[in-house]
Amino acid sequence: MIRSLISEEASGLYTALKSAMNHLRTLTAKFKPQTVKRLTRHHVVMTSIFQTRLYSVSGTPEPFLNGNHSSYLEEMYCAWRANPKSVHESWDKFFQTFNASEPLDLLNNPLGSLPAAAQSQNRTQTSAQASKVVADHLAVQTLIRTYQIRGHHVAQLDPLGILDADLDSSIPSDLITSMDKLGIYGLDESDLDKVFRLPMTTFIGGSESAISLREILKRLENAYCRHIGLEFMFINDVEQCQWIRQKFETPDILKFTNQEKKRLLARLVRSTRFEEFLARKWSSEKRFGVEGCEVLIPALKTIIDVSISKGIDNVIMGMPHRGRLNVLANVIRKDLEQIFCQFDPKLEASEEGSGDVKYHLGVYHERINRTNNKHITMSLMANPSHLEAVNPVVQGKTKAVQFYRGDTTGKTAMSILLHGDAAFAGQGIVYETFHLSDLPSYTTHGTIHVVVNNQIGFTTDPRMARSSPYPTDVARVVNAPIFHVNSDDPEAVIYVCKVAAEWRSTFNKDVVIDLVCYRKRGHNEMDEPMFTQPLMYKQVQQQVPVLKKYADKLMSEGVLTLQEYEEEVAVYDRICEEAFTRAKDEKILEIKEWLDSPWPGFFTQSGEPKSLTCAPTGVSAEILQHIGNGASSVPVEDFTIHSGLSRILRGRAELVKNQIVDWALAEYMAFGSLLKEGIYVRLSGQDVERGTFSHRHHVLHDQDEDKKTCVPMNHLWPDQAPYTVCNSSLSEFGVLGFELGFAMANPNALVCWEAQFGDFNNTAQCILDQFISSGQTKWVRHNGIVLLLPHGMEGMGPEHSSARPERFLQMCNEDSDVYPEYTEDFEVNQLFDCNWIIVNCSTPANYFHVLRRQILLPFRKPLIILTPKSLLRHPEARSHFDEMKTGTSFQHIIPDEGLAAQNPHDVKRLIFCTGKVYYELAKERINRKMEKEVAIIRLEQISPFPFDLLRVEIDKYPNAELIWCQEEHKNIGYYDYVRPRFRVTVQFKRPIWYVGRDPSAAPATGNKNTHLTELQDMLDVSFNLQAFEDLTF
Repeated sequence: MIRSLISEEASGLYTALKSAMNHLRTLTAKFKPQTVKRLTRHHVVMTSIFQTRLYSVSGTPEPFLNGNHSSYLEEMYCAWRANPKSVHESWDKFFQTFNASEPLDLLNNPLGSLPAAAQSQNRTQTSAQASKVVADHLAVQTLIRTYQIRGHHVAQLDPLGILDADLDSSIPSDLITSMDKLGIYGLDESDLDKVFRLPMTTFIGGSESAISLREILKRLENAYCRHIGLEFMFINDVEQCQWIRQKFETPDILKFTNQEKKRLLARLVRSTRFEEFLARKWSSEKRFGVEGCEVLIPALKTIIDVSISKGIDNVIMGMPHRGRLNVLANVIRKDLEQIFCQFDPKLEASEEGSGDVKYHLGVYHERINRTNNKHITMSLMANPSHLEAVNPVVQGKTKAVQFYRGDTTGKTAMSILLHGDAAFAGQGIVYETFHLSDLPSYTTHGTIHVVVNNQIGFTTDPRMARSSPYPTDVARVVNAPIFHVNSDDPEAVIYVCKVAAEWRSTFNKDVVIDLVCYRKRGHNEMDEPMFTQPLMYKQVQQQVPVLKKYADKLMSEGVLTLQEYEEEVAVYDRICEEAFTRAKDEKILEIKEWLDSPWPGFFTQSGEPKSLTCAPTGVSAEILQHIGNGASSVPVEDFTIHSGLSRILRGRAELVKNQIVDWALAEYMAFGSLLKEGIYVRLSGQDVERGTFSHRHHVLHDQDEDKKTCVPMNHLWPDQAPYTVCNSSLSEFGVLGFELGFAMANPNALVCWEAQFGDFNNTAQCILDQFISSGQTKWVRHNGIVLLLPHGMEGMGPEHSSARPERFLQMCNEDSDVYPEYTEDFEVNQLFDCNWIIVNCSTPANYFHVLRRQILLPFRKPLIILTPKSLLRHPEARSHFDEMKTGTSFQHIIPDEGLAAQNPHDVKRLIFCTGKVYYELAKERINRKMEKEVAIIRLEQISPFPFDLLRVEIDKYPNAELIWCQEEHKNIGYYDYVRPRFRVTVQFKRPIWYVGRDPSAAPATGNKNTHLTELQDMLDVSFNLQAFEDLTF
């Protein structure tokens, strides 16, 4: 950064001096030999000094205007005085502006022939004059840089003219807002008509290399202080800064042809008249219209037009509710009648789900772009009212589209995110999403962000809503340029959008457009904004609509006539009226018409699964053996691994030799077998490459060479699908949203997100509640994302124990009071009807099967897996190849297969449990020698609840007391979910007793001794056959 700033400051100085240094040969023919010798000597000195100033960061260099430096300029000035043509033309212009007193003619009266006093006086005078010239040029360069950095502070951004968009009414003292401020730079009004050589870091000169100070100020104000405010000088890349300067500083750059102006007007007509049509037809309905920022529609269409011209043919968009209906109609081009029918209160609900309000719906649409006649696929992602929550989802889907296309630079697919000003500044997910923008496994190679800056958040004034000057300041963290623009200047808006699209195409980096506008109505059309913002809304009521302003402007320019304008309005009004008439024929709301991520060919034409069967999930022993060999070796040569990892691989090899798998091997075999079948697998999350508990090691690191890695999973088969395993940023909300979006793009991929510890999912609760658990019901959107949540009470304290399974179970859509009707393929039908699947596997084999089942099912449901911690290395938590071979499948429950099962009528207690606690119960049963008296059954799939299988097991043990045992606290684990279902299963004829920890506000104790005491108490009650005598259930 320092080097960049020094380069910027010095470049102007370099410009001013380089010409003279490069033209000493010309001077040779004009000067006497001793003068040429001096010039040559000073050329060498100046080059050395300049390089020192350019590359030195610290220290105190010799003042430039002292000593040999000023002498050099003195001699150049003397040469010009003798013959202006003897110097380069830039020096000629340079010195022509110098109107100081006449110096002595040193060339006609050599210094050596003058008296000593005269020589001294002449040198002093000439040196002062030259110093003044250089000082003035340096001052002008500083002035130019000041405007580049701070010009946006005085830009005319607010269309209402009453607020400062940056919340700061003060004007930077170094901007020339009045002539007296020239004194800051050592200049005054007498310098206004002097011509100054322009530095390399500005383009205000156009084809001219030197212009007057008056013209410099005028052009700087036009570039930085009118209706566009630029923030980009914080970017630490000189090339990018130069690119932006050229786009905005070049004189007369904001020129539009008459055809472009007419197109802009036509788009404004559609945007404005759409809102007015809705207001006329449904004046009392919430619409969250875009009135006050009607230019948003032309802005988005311009971004898309330019992006298509650069090769983009797929655009994924996310936005809040404000303006969504207009975007659907005039950007995505959703059929108007399907939008209008949403307002009909008599419209019948679809049987497909609950649906959502019209301003939350998404859509997928393919069409021809009329501007350039190219095919474009567009999708607007469905979004809840949780503003900004959709951001990572959009990014994830965009990344997936790019990945499946082999687009590694973002040249064919891109994302556009719309934001509100209050949400952009206030929602942390904005920051999380920005920080994914340049990570290798998450980058979408540049997103265009459009902030609809209403200058208000619901009823909250910006001065109370943010601490930063602008709502967009968060974008600075990733060096994204920020273009503020007054929305009442449509041409400025369109130009900014054009530049933003070109920036994204050129540099593959994010860019932010801040559309400073106003909100014509309240938060919604039924809201009264005058309660809280009376002065603002008095001005809003007086505001002339942007359409009328721009139409009047074009008519005054002679671009179009009043008749042409009125015809344009009439044509669109007629389109809306005709669609309104057709909308009356719509009787049923078909939610599938609003699907934002269709999967062509995966379902039937009607959107149903092609079957309701699931093939066995096992694979052949040969495949398991092959994958096991790959998991226990390094597939590349000359690769040095850690000695501890060598021991781990040897241990894996020994297990594979004995056809045994632990948890890590089971996962490896599930992933590897899917890769062989052409299924892409992606595993993302914090520390997933190694695994939080150092069990996975899917990425090997060479111990001798930095950044040299190997992913053995990608070396299993010659023609396998690729495998991606990537450590994420320390984010849950953003990364889980991203992976959810990634999983939307393709049903034939296994996309997994692993939490570092299970309870870390709570910072992603919005994604779980608003998207994953309810997404299919609201938006008919299937998704097969897998969540891996480490869970278990192991004395690690409150924050590293529980994945909070009760929260997931509470959101299940299954009726706890109804025993389901058993039909053919009951298990698959039950999975199809649920909103998500929750499992807590106790064996590696079952973990293997449930991962493979996720892909083999004929539909997609989110899968929540409560994964173990201590079981990763538990000697009993092992599975044999026989449990995973061809013909085997996932076990919803694992019955007792010991002595108790041999004589079920003698069993006195039947314990149901799930997960790790089984091994503690089994060990305690052996220690107490109660294998014949107590049977233990494991629930592997908790939801959907295996009613039918459990009824069989309960009936098998008619004399047994039924116990639900969990290691979690009573109010935290599974008990509240399983209790009513067990009661329904036994038809309320037998009680189901609870054994476990007492209710608690905290998920687990932080004291190791307390943890062990609680565990022992639980085990004591579990095997105390008299514990529930004389109790009433």
